[in-house]
Amino acid sequence: MKEPYDTKIEKHMSEEKLTKAEIIEHIYENSSISRKDIHNVIDSFFEELKSALEADRIVELRGFGTFEIRTRKGREKARNPKTGEIVPVESHGVTIFRPGKELKKLAWPLRP
Repeated sequence: MKEPYDTKIEKHMSEEKLTKAEIIEHIYENSSISRKDIHNVIDSFFEELKSALEADRIVELRGFGTFEIRTRKGREKARNPKTGEIVPVESHGVTIFRPGKELKKLAWPLRP
């Protein structure tokens, strides 16, 4: 029996991920910068991003998108999906990403 169309898309998407190591390698191949320096810059970038979010700042990367932390309201009746048990959930922070106009435009025609 054939798999439904949506299942094929989900499997394809999971097989086509890009890792930090691959990003470093691509930058290394297209520049004269050492792998170690590229790795340090990327790690510093992510640390700066995390520090800004931790300080409750919104991080806007023009042409890419915006990261921010929002508070998700707690509730008394949430269900543990594994056990089915009803448990309370406290208010907590969640990281939100909103794609920028250029990224939205790029992604729009990629999926049917």
